[in-house]
Amino acid sequence: MSDYSRDEMMTVAAARMLWNGCVCFVGIGLPSAACNLARLTHAPDLVLIYESGTIGTRPTVLPLSIGDGELAETAACVVPLPDIFSDYLQAGRVDVGFLGAAQIDRLGNLNSTVIGPYAKPRTRLPGAGGAPEIAAHAKQVFIVMKASPRSFVTALDFQTSGGHFEGRSKSGARGGGPAVVVTDVGILKPQASGEFALAAAYPGIPADEARAAIGWKLAIAPQPETIAAPTAVELAALRALQARTAAAHREPVRLPIQ
Repeated sequence: MSDYSRDEMMTVAAARMLWNGCVCFVGIGLPSAACNLARLTHAPDLVLIYESGTIGTRPTVLPLSIGDGELAETAACVVPLPDIFSDYLQAGRVDVGFLGAAQIDRLGNLNSTVIGPYAKPRTRLPGAGGAPEIAAHAKQVFIVMKASPRSFVTALDFQTSGGHFEGRSKSGARGGGPAVVVTDVGILKPQASGEFALAAAYPGIPADEARAAIGWKLAIAPQPETIAAPTAVELAALRALQARTAAAHREPVRLPIQ
Protein backbone atom coordinates (compact mmCIF):
# COMPACT_ATOMS: atom_id res chain seq x y z
CA MET A 1 0.00 0.00 0.00
CA SER A 2 1.39 3.41 -1.00
CA ASP A 3 1.95 6.20 1.51
CA TYR A 4 0.37 8.80 -0.75
CA SER A 5 -3.09 9.34 -2.23
CA ARG A 6 -4.05 9.41 -5.89
CA ASP A 7 -4.83 13.10 -5.58
CA GLU A 8 -1.29 13.66 -4.31
CA MET A 9 0.16 11.62 -7.17
CA MET A 10 -1.83 13.68 -9.68
CA THR A 11 -0.81 17.01 -8.15
CA VAL A 12 2.86 16.03 -7.99
CA ALA A 13 2.83 14.73 -11.58
CA ALA A 14 1.31 18.00 -12.78
CA ALA A 15 3.79 20.10 -10.79
CA ARG A 16 6.77 18.26 -12.26
CA MET A 17 5.83 19.40 -15.77
CA LEU A 18 6.56 23.03 -14.94
CA TRP A 19 10.07 24.42 -15.14
CA ASN A 20 11.97 27.20 -13.43
CA GLY A 21 11.26 30.57 -15.06
CA CYS A 22 8.12 29.31 -16.80
CA VAL A 23 5.35 31.92 -17.13
CA CYS A 24 2.14 30.17 -16.16
CA PHE A 25 -1.46 31.42 -16.32
CA VAL A 26 -3.13 29.59 -13.42
CA GLY A 27 -6.67 28.43 -12.77
CA ILE A 28 -8.13 28.01 -9.28
CA GLY A 29 -8.32 24.57 -7.67
CA LEU A 30 -6.13 21.68 -8.80
CA PRO A 31 -4.11 23.83 -11.26
CA SER A 32 -3.28 26.28 -8.47
CA ALA A 33 -2.19 23.47 -6.15
CA ALA A 34 0.11 21.98 -8.79
CA CYS A 35 1.66 25.31 -9.76
CA ASN A 36 2.32 26.40 -6.20
CA LEU A 37 3.81 23.01 -5.36
CA ALA A 38 6.21 23.42 -8.29
CA ARG A 39 7.15 26.89 -7.02
CA LEU A 40 7.81 25.54 -3.53
CA THR A 41 10.01 22.68 -4.77
CA HIS A 42 11.95 22.56 -8.05
CA ALA A 43 10.82 25.80 -9.74
CA PRO A 44 11.26 28.70 -7.28
CA ASP A 45 11.30 31.26 -10.10
CA LEU A 46 8.05 30.06 -11.66
CA VAL A 47 6.05 33.17 -12.64
CA LEU A 48 2.39 32.72 -11.70
CA ILE A 49 -0.28 34.89 -13.31
CA TYR A 50 -3.88 34.84 -12.12
CA GLU A 51 -6.82 36.31 -14.01
CA SER A 52 -7.36 39.03 -11.41
CA GLY A 53 -4.25 40.82 -12.70
CA THR A 54 -1.66 39.50 -10.26
CA ILE A 55 1.76 38.77 -11.77
CA GLY A 56 4.57 36.88 -10.05
CA THR A 57 2.37 36.09 -7.07
CA ARG A 58 3.82 33.88 -4.32
CA PRO A 59 0.93 32.89 -2.04
CA THR A 60 1.65 31.11 1.22
CA VAL A 61 -1.77 29.39 1.05
CA LEU A 62 -3.91 28.34 -1.87
CA PRO A 63 -6.35 31.05 -2.97
CA LEU A 64 -10.10 30.51 -2.68
CA SER A 65 -10.70 32.51 -5.85
CA ILE A 66 -8.87 34.82 -8.26
CA GLY A 67 -10.02 37.68 -6.03
CA ASP A 68 -8.34 36.29 -2.92
CA GLY A 69 -6.30 39.03 -1.23
CA GLU A 70 -3.41 36.60 -0.75
CA LEU A 71 -2.66 36.86 -4.48
CA ALA A 72 -2.40 40.66 -4.59
CA GLU A 73 -0.49 40.87 -1.30
CA THR A 74 2.26 38.54 -2.53
CA ALA A 75 2.42 39.62 -6.19
CA ALA A 76 5.36 41.36 -7.85
CA CYS A 77 2.79 43.67 -9.44
CA VAL A 78 -0.93 43.96 -10.14
CA VAL A 79 -2.17 45.21 -13.51
CA PRO A 80 -5.66 45.83 -14.92
CA LEU A 81 -7.40 42.68 -16.08
CA PRO A 82 -7.54 43.72 -19.77
CA ASP A 83 -3.74 44.15 -19.72
CA ILE A 84 -3.29 40.55 -18.55
CA PHE A 85 -5.01 39.35 -21.69
CA SER A 86 -3.74 41.87 -24.25
CA ASP A 87 -0.17 42.45 -23.06
CA TYR A 88 0.67 39.00 -21.71
CA LEU A 89 -1.61 36.23 -22.99
CA GLN A 90 -2.48 37.45 -26.49
CA ALA A 91 1.02 38.87 -26.92
CA GLY A 92 2.46 35.35 -26.59
CA ARG A 93 4.19 35.82 -23.23
CA VAL A 94 2.46 32.92 -21.44
CA ASP A 95 4.32 29.61 -21.69
CA VAL A 96 1.65 27.44 -20.05
CA GLY A 97 -2.04 27.87 -19.41
CA PHE A 98 -3.05 25.54 -16.58
CA LEU A 99 -6.77 24.71 -16.64
CA GLY A 100 -9.40 22.46 -15.11
CA ALA A 101 -13.02 21.89 -16.14
CA ALA A 102 -16.19 19.93 -15.41
CA GLN A 103 -16.07 18.00 -18.70
CA ILE A 104 -13.47 17.19 -21.34
CA ASP A 105 -13.81 15.28 -24.61
CA ARG A 106 -11.31 13.16 -26.53
CA LEU A 107 -9.91 16.21 -28.35
CA GLY A 108 -9.32 18.27 -25.22
CA ASN A 109 -12.33 20.57 -25.64
CA LEU A 110 -13.57 21.74 -22.23
CA ASN A 111 -16.90 22.53 -20.60
CA SER A 112 -17.15 24.74 -17.52
CA THR A 113 -20.56 26.29 -18.30
CA VAL A 114 -23.50 23.89 -17.84
CA ILE A 115 -24.37 20.25 -17.29
CA GLY A 116 -27.39 19.35 -19.38
CA PRO A 117 -29.10 21.46 -22.07
CA TYR A 118 -27.94 25.07 -22.06
CA ALA A 119 -31.50 26.48 -21.96
CA LYS A 120 -32.55 24.28 -19.03
CA PRO A 121 -29.37 22.88 -17.43
CA ARG A 122 -29.33 20.42 -14.57
CA THR A 123 -26.36 22.32 -13.14
CA ARG A 124 -25.09 25.77 -13.98
CA LEU A 125 -21.31 25.95 -13.52
CA PRO A 126 -19.05 28.98 -12.85
CA GLY A 127 -18.65 29.62 -16.57
CA ALA A 128 -15.90 30.51 -18.99
CA GLY A 129 -13.96 33.25 -17.25
CA GLY A 130 -10.66 33.59 -19.07
CA ALA A 131 -10.41 29.89 -20.00
CA PRO A 132 -11.36 30.29 -23.70
CA GLU A 133 -8.64 32.90 -24.22
CA ILE A 134 -6.08 30.86 -22.27
CA ALA A 135 -6.92 27.76 -24.32
CA ALA A 136 -6.55 29.76 -27.53
CA HIS A 137 -3.42 31.81 -26.86
CA ALA A 138 -1.12 30.13 -24.31
CA LYS A 139 1.88 28.50 -25.98
CA GLN A 140 0.64 25.21 -24.56
CA VAL A 141 -2.16 24.16 -22.24
CA PHE A 142 -1.92 21.71 -19.35
CA ILE A 143 -5.21 20.32 -18.02
CA VAL A 144 -5.59 18.66 -14.62
CA MET A 145 -8.81 16.80 -13.77
CA LYS A 146 -9.89 13.80 -11.75
CA ALA A 147 -10.99 11.07 -14.15
CA SER A 148 -14.53 9.68 -14.30
CA PRO A 149 -16.89 8.76 -17.15
CA ARG A 150 -19.06 11.73 -16.12
CA SER A 151 -16.18 14.16 -16.68
CA PHE A 152 -14.31 12.50 -19.56
CA VAL A 153 -17.16 12.29 -22.07
CA THR A 154 -17.75 11.38 -25.70
CA ALA A 155 -19.71 14.61 -26.22
CA LEU A 156 -19.67 17.81 -24.14
CA ASP A 157 -22.94 19.27 -22.90
CA PHE A 158 -21.49 22.67 -23.86
CA GLN A 159 -18.12 23.66 -25.31
CA THR A 160 -16.59 26.47 -23.29
CA SER A 161 -12.95 26.24 -24.41
CA GLY A 162 -11.37 24.76 -27.52
CA GLY A 163 -8.93 21.89 -27.71
CA HIS A 164 -7.72 20.22 -30.91
CA PHE A 165 -11.01 20.80 -32.70
CA GLU A 166 -11.36 20.68 -36.46
CA GLY A 167 -10.56 24.09 -37.89
CA ARG A 168 -8.44 25.25 -34.96
CA SER A 169 -5.65 26.38 -37.29
CA LYS A 170 -8.09 28.75 -39.04
CA SER A 171 -9.88 29.94 -35.92
CA GLY A 172 -7.39 32.62 -34.87
CA ALA A 173 -6.13 30.53 -31.94
CA ARG A 174 -2.39 31.21 -31.79
CA GLY A 175 -1.38 28.78 -29.06
CA GLY A 176 -0.49 25.14 -29.38
CA GLY A 177 -3.57 23.86 -27.57
CA PRO A 178 -3.76 21.12 -24.93
CA ALA A 179 -0.42 19.33 -24.56
CA VAL A 180 -1.30 17.04 -21.66
CA VAL A 181 -4.18 16.00 -19.41
CA VAL A 182 -3.07 14.98 -15.93
CA THR A 183 -5.58 12.73 -14.14
CA ASP A 184 -5.60 10.65 -10.98
CA VAL A 185 -5.28 7.42 -13.02
CA GLY A 186 -2.57 8.43 -15.49
CA ILE A 187 -1.40 11.06 -17.94
CA LEU A 188 -2.98 11.55 -21.36
CA LYS A 189 -1.31 13.15 -24.37
CA PRO A 190 -2.67 13.86 -27.86
CA GLN A 191 -1.97 11.59 -30.81
CA ALA A 192 -1.49 12.87 -34.35
CA SER A 193 -5.28 13.02 -34.75
CA GLY A 194 -5.58 15.25 -31.66
CA GLU A 195 -7.32 12.51 -29.67
CA PHE A 196 -5.93 11.96 -26.19
CA ALA A 197 -4.43 8.57 -25.31
CA LEU A 198 -2.84 7.16 -22.16
CA ALA A 199 0.84 8.10 -22.40
CA ALA A 200 2.05 7.50 -18.85
CA ALA A 201 0.86 5.34 -15.96
CA TYR A 202 1.21 5.73 -12.22
CA PRO A 203 2.66 3.03 -9.96
CA GLY A 204 0.04 0.41 -9.12
CA ILE A 205 -2.65 1.70 -11.50
CA PRO A 206 -3.08 -0.61 -14.51
CA ALA A 207 -4.15 0.61 -17.95
CA ASP A 208 -7.49 -1.20 -17.64
CA GLU A 209 -8.39 0.92 -14.61
CA ALA A 210 -7.51 4.08 -16.51
CA ARG A 211 -9.69 2.92 -19.43
CA ALA A 212 -12.63 2.32 -17.08
CA ALA A 213 -12.40 5.91 -15.78
CA ILE A 214 -12.60 7.49 -19.26
CA GLY A 215 -15.90 7.88 -21.10
CA TRP A 216 -14.50 7.25 -24.56
CA LYS A 217 -12.57 4.20 -25.80
CA LEU A 218 -9.17 5.22 -24.50
CA ALA A 219 -6.21 4.33 -26.69
CA ILE A 220 -2.87 3.39 -25.14
CA ALA A 221 0.37 4.88 -26.44
CA PRO A 222 2.76 2.30 -27.99
CA GLN A 223 5.27 2.59 -25.15
CA PRO A 224 3.65 4.27 -22.14
CA GLU A 225 6.09 5.36 -19.45
CA THR A 226 5.64 4.91 -15.71
CA ILE A 227 5.74 8.04 -13.58
CA ALA A 228 7.88 7.85 -10.45
CA ALA A 229 6.07 7.97 -7.13
CA PRO A 230 6.10 11.26 -5.19
CA THR A 231 9.25 11.88 -3.19
CA ALA A 232 9.28 12.62 0.52
CA VAL A 233 10.22 16.23 -0.26
CA GLU A 234 7.31 16.69 -2.67
CA LEU A 235 4.81 15.15 -0.28
CA ALA A 236 6.04 17.22 2.66
CA ALA A 237 5.77 20.45 0.66
CA LEU A 238 2.29 19.61 -0.66
CA ARG A 239 0.93 18.53 2.71
CA ALA A 240 2.34 21.60 4.44
CA LEU A 241 0.75 23.83 1.79
CA GLN A 242 -2.61 22.12 2.26
CA ALA A 243 -2.35 22.32 6.04
CA ARG A 244 -1.57 26.06 5.92
CA THR A 245 -4.50 26.57 3.55
CA ALA A 246 -6.93 24.67 5.76
CA ALA A 247 -5.81 26.57 8.86
CA ALA A 248 -6.06 29.95 7.12
CA HIS A 249 -9.57 29.30 5.83
CA ARG A 250 -10.80 28.14 9.24
CA GLU A 251 -9.85 31.40 10.93
CA PRO A 252 -12.79 33.76 11.54
CA VAL A 253 -12.82 37.10 9.78
CA ARG A 254 -12.06 39.89 12.28
CA LEU A 255 -13.61 43.19 11.36
CA PRO A 256 -11.86 46.40 12.44
CA ILE A 257 -13.27 48.19 15.48
CA GLN A 258 -15.10 51.33 14.41
